[in-house]
Amino acid sequence: MVVCLKQVPDSSEMRINPKTGTLVRQGVTSIINPYDVHALEAALQIKDQWGGQVTVVSMGPPFFEQSLKEAVAVGADRTVLVSDRAMAGADTFATSRVLAEAIRRIEQEFGPVDLIFCGRQTIDGDTGQVGPGIAARLDIPVLTYVIRIREVNPEGRYIVVERKVEGGRQVVRSALPALLTVEKELNELRYASLPGMLRAARHKPIVWNRETLGLERTEVGLLGSPTIVARSFTPPERKRETVLIDGSDPERAARELADRLLAHPTFRKAVVDARRTARMAEAMAAGTGAGAGSSRGQ
Repeated sequence: MVVCLKQVPDSSEMRINPKTGTLVRQGVTSIINPYDVHALEAALQIKDQWGGQVTVVSMGPPFFEQSLKEAVAVGADRTVLVSDRAMAGADTFATSRVLAEAIRRIEQEFGPVDLIFCGRQTIDGDTGQVGPGIAARLDIPVLTYVIRIREVNPEGRYIVVERKVEGGRQVVRSALPALLTVEKELNELRYASLPGMLRAARHKPIVWNRETLGLERTEVGLLGSPTIVARSFTPPERKRETVLIDGSDPERAARELADRLLAHPTFRKAVVDARRTARMAEAMAAGTGAGAGSSRGQ
């Protein structure tokens, strides 16, 4: 089994490179993508129940190694870091290409891969496109929005899952190999054991680059990304102020609250708009009534 794991910037510290329109990752606190930890736990649970090995693969700069160590601490058997400066700024198209080639290389090195797990989406891109993109490149079935794994049958070469759909759930049986993108409600990531943490401290990931995977510069990173970013920006911080109003005198407190609300431009505009809408509704009602009376007179 292979788990695709990504280290993402903490959403509270996200910054945009004004020249490239891409996220700034250096010098920003990073975490494992929240959806990906559930993909990792899904693979570990299948390993516990049906056997097999779990390989975690990630594409990114060298400091992504920390996330891979965390995966080893909870039970991953090996990790692969695909790292190359030429891969910086990749969109989902280029990213899925690199990860698909990495999975092919994993199969060559360690044997067939029956299941690939991805989080539903990443919190830095929110596209949900990489998992299906990998499946398309590998020409295997993709099961998205998985919320429960009912059965894995290695001998029969199939898996049965429940997936979230609009208005309910869908039970799907798929042949193996297959790729799953999982939801947060699927599981909770286990805690690392002491032996696992000791193993993680000594762990060194397998590191591959563009040349290892046989990819051209024009196939990776910004050069291999057809997506054109028209504009990206970081929303400005909004200043908030907390005001405490003495409620011992209810009438005075109500007047002060009303005065403060009416002094705020956003609230004042909302009041003006509401009054205008009310007058229009009254005028329309009056016009309808007059028209009805005229019709009856005829």
